[in-house]
Parts: sequence; structure tokens; C-alpha cells
Amino acid sequence: MSGSDILVAALEREAVDTIFAYPGGASMELHQALTRSDQIRVILPRHEQGGSFAAEGYARASGKPGVCMATSGPGATNLVTGIADAFMDSIPLIAITGQVPQAMIGKGAFQETDFFGMTLPVVKHSFLITDIADIPRVVKEAFHIATTGRPGPVVIDLPKNIQQAKAQPVFPKAVHIRGYDPVKKASDLALNEIIGLIEKSERPVLYVGGGIISAEAHEELRAFAQLTGIPVTSTIMGCGAFPENDPLSLRWLGMHGAAYANWAVSGEWKKEVAADGSVSNNEIHPGADLLLALGVRFDDRVTGKVEKFCEKGTIVHVDIDESEHNKNRKVQLPIVSDVKYALQRLLEMVRSRPIKNKFDPWHRRIADWKKRGAFRYSVTEEVAKSQHMREHLEGMEDEVILPQMAIETLHELTGGDAIITTGVGQHQMWAGQFFAYQEPRRYLTSAGLGAMGFGYPAALGAKVACPDKQVIDIDGDGSFLMNIQELATARIEKIAAKAIILNNQHLGMVVQWEDRFYKGNRGNTYLGDPEDMKAIYPDYVAMAKGFGVPCERVMYRRDLRDAIQRMLDSDQPYLLDVVVPYTEHVLPFIPAGHTVADMILA
Repeated sequence: MSGSDILVAALEREAVDTIFAYPGGASMELHQALTRSDQIRVILPRHEQGGSFAAEGYARASGKPGVCMATSGPGATNLVTGIADAFMDSIPLIAITGQVPQAMIGKGAFQETDFFGMTLPVVKHSFLITDIADIPRVVKEAFHIATTGRPGPVVIDLPKNIQQAKAQPVFPKAVHIRGYDPVKKASDLALNEIIGLIEKSERPVLYVGGGIISAEAHEELRAFAQLTGIPVTSTIMGCGAFPENDPLSLRWLGMHGAAYANWAVSGEWKKEVAADGSVSNNEIHPGADLLLALGVRFDDRVTGKVEKFCEKGTIVHVDIDESEHNKNRKVQLPIVSDVKYALQRLLEMVRSRPIKNKFDPWHRRIADWKKRGAFRYSVTEEVAKSQHMREHLEGMEDEVILPQMAIETLHELTGGDAIITTGVGQHQMWAGQFFAYQEPRRYLTSAGLGAMGFGYPAALGAKVACPDKQVIDIDGDGSFLMNIQELATARIEKIAAKAIILNNQHLGMVVQWEDRFYKGNRGNTYLGDPEDMKAIYPDYVAMAKGFGVPCERVMYRRDLRDAIQRMLDSDQPYLLDVVVPYTEHVLPFIPAGHTVADMILA
């Protein structure tokens, strides 16, 4: 067998059914081998970055590793953003790259880059295969590393001469990697300490992240929360790990998270300005006295000023990655463990020794916070009569569509039963606020890296992984345009992923910061045509038509519901261009590096 055929056979043995791959000179042998596979579907993206994001979408939606492939040099470097994104969000991804022949490595050959070295900071592991006999072992190890412990991306770089060489492969049945022990289990002593802390607590909160979802621990989390009565808040990566319609749910917290979630963790504060101009923050109601952090990393977009995050509470941090302990937030009880195992044992302990605390006063306080701090919006005269809306709606300003309205309508029409992907920006936050997630793997977003252009390629991958689900990319015009070429992939591959562009003709999140911190001074944030500001530019309807994808533009509120329903009813990829104002801000808003006391609610 050739090296390329051995690699494909090894992928088949790992149950790979889909690969997102763009061919080139250094990877042609691999593509030729893939034509001989009856098991693996090869999807041709229109850009390697789109392929890497699609592989991520596949992985995030299915829980299985996503696989992407590119040629050497620029093909490989175009994968880097997707690899880095998978690294930041702990997504299992296998990135296979062709490489120049071994004899040319280090000599500046055509399309040569040191992809092994280049990716080391953003991978869980990288392999450069130098012996054809190593291919079966490397593939087996790559999938094992990507999917065990804390998941992450693995690179396999394969020189062309190795692809062309011949050998009789030996496929290993098991993996043995010296020094790699991904199985971590908390001791009963440590877990009993958690039980003791809960029994002493009056205001506990479960703070959960993507680690719950990657460990498939959502059922254990739900059972533990219900059994103990402890409220649950999540990171964006943890959305859906706990049903957001459950009375114990605090939704998600952080910079643009629920006000009541932030209050529950760090307390409610009132800012007061004295006569001399000095500012003081006075606590109105205390936050959590016990924070059980499970599968999280205390990201700065969650914590704000990190030392003030749950400042008065005892923090327990359960995570499989010991390097996350005390990295961002100092904690009182760090526990290295698979979070699913930890929750299973905690459940057994609580069932044999029920928690006596019912936390009724705490539940009443949270219920009051929920009434006062719900996600909300309103159509103001300022927005409806803004120059932007007057130019586009021309006398029909009362029919203005706010971004939140579009998302709420989508949620209503789908009953919440859909997989939502996003780009990065305001629309990403609104998709988290106004679409409620009851199951894991339903909100797929670039959280840690914040990579614009993620949304639609990820939707393609998610739809391939879950063909029976509605998959909708809620996107901004800035993010969508970065990978608009993947409409061609959707059309040719018959992948019925939908997209709603919340089109405000601006880089909305940057505009929001300009308004709040730079006196509204615009620094290259307008995406339309400055010589014809009445026009919607670019014309997404015409562009979609060129790709052969159905598309319509929605300008007026009265047309929104029916347009979304037509999109949902379509069995094809579909684009909905919804014109919205750029003056709308995402609220709540805790400015970067600030505290809950600085939260902007209006």
C-alpha cells in the first residue's frame, strides 16, 4: 500500500466518515487515496479556513473529532485560525497537511513552511511523519490525544515522498503513549470536602463551562443541581449543559451575560458619587459564598477584574487540566478530575447523605434578581428615527427590526429545537441572550479566540454531522462576508444550512465600544458604500443568487416572521438578509477589566 492509502485506511479505522479537504500539490496523493474510500465523504470547502471551521462545527455538534486537510505552505497556514480556535475552546480536531518531500525540507522549497513548528503553540500535539511505518501509529495516537483528557487539535504533517512510498502497514489495536495519562479521578476525600462546604453554605452557585459538555456530563450536572437545589450559571461554551428554562438556571454570566447571573456570583452593588467627586461601590446584596466551578477556565470575559470575581466566596475548581488551577483566579480548593466522574461520585454521596440545606432565602433573592435583571430591549425613538434607519426605511421607520426581534422570532418558530452557530460580535451575544438552549451542542460559537467568519462554515459542518436538525447561522454582515465563499460549498454539496445576517452595515461591537469609550468617533467600522449610504452594500441577495442559493432581504418588521418561516421550510441552503440598526447596543455590559459594580444596564 502507498503511504496515502495507509493514512486513509487508518482514518477509516478511527470511524472517520467526513473530511473537509482542499487539494494541492503536496496533498494530491492523499486526495487520490480518498477517491478509493467508500467510507469517507470528502467535502471541498472554498477556502481552507472554511474547511477548518466546518470540521470544528462537525466536532462541536457531534462530539466526534472533526477532520480537515490542506496542502503545504499557504494551504496549511490557512488552517491555523481554525486550529487556534479549536485549541482555545478545547475542540477535538485533526488537521492533516501535505508537506514538501523530505529531501527539500529546510531548503525553501515551493510552498514549504515549517508547519510542525508553526503550530506548536496552538495544538495539543503535532506530528511530522518521517517514516511510512509510523503512519498507523501516528493516526491512532492523534485521535487518542485529540479526544482524551482535555480535548484539542492535533496536526499530522505528511511529506509527499512518504505519501508515495510503499509499505505493508501494521495497524495497532491499542495506544500506549509514555507519560500521557489523561484519566484523572478526584479522591473521595476531596469530594467529601465539597459536600461539607455545601452543607455550610447559604448561597452556593454552580459555575459550569465547556468541560461539562466535552465530558458528556450534562445529565450528571442536571441531576446534581436538582438534588441539591444549587442554582447553575454557565459560560458561553457551557450553554445548554443545563436547561436554560429550568428555575435553577441563571443562564450565562460575564461581560454580556445575565445581570442576575453576575449578581449571584459577585453580589449586587450600587455605585455612589460623593460631593467631592469620589466614587464608592456599596454592596446591596451579597453574592455566592460558595462557587463550584466545573470545567471552566475563569476567562477574562467572564471574570472582568479577576480578583473581584466572587471575591467573598469560597471557590472550588474541578478541572481535568491541572494547569488551569490558579492560572487566572486563585481558588481555595483545586481538584484535578474528569468532571463527569466527579459529578457521578458527588451524586452517589448526596444520595446516601442528602444535603439538609434547602437554600430557600437564596432562591427568593435570585427570583427577585431575575425579575429586575432579565434580558430585555425596546424600540426607542432614537433608534427608529436614526439617520441610518431613515435612509433605509424611508418613512416606514415604525417597522424597524431590532436584532433581538429576529432572534426571538427564530426561537419561537423553531421552538428552540435548532443548532445555532454564530460569527463574532454583537449578534453572537444576542444569539446567546434571546435564544434559550435546553441541550448541549446547540450553541456553537468561537468563544475563546473570537474568530470572525466562523459561523457559516461551522453551520455546514454541524449540518453534515446532524442532518436531521435545523442548523442556522446567526451572523453579522462583517463576520459573514469573511467566509461568504462557503455558500458555494453548501450549494454544490447540498448542505441545507441556513443563515440569518443581522445586517447593520457596520462592525457593530466595535461601534458599541466607539460609542461608549471613544465619543462615537468612527475608526474604519462602516462596511457600506460611503458614496451611497442608502444602498445595502454589498448586495447579499445578488451574491447569493450568483452562488445559486435562495436569499431574500427583510426590511420591515411585518415581513420578518413569514420570511423566517420560508427559510425554515426550505430544504436547501438559504440566506436571509435582515436589515437592522447599528445604534443598538448589547446590554448588560461589564467593560473589560471592570467589575459587576460597573455593569451597564441601559
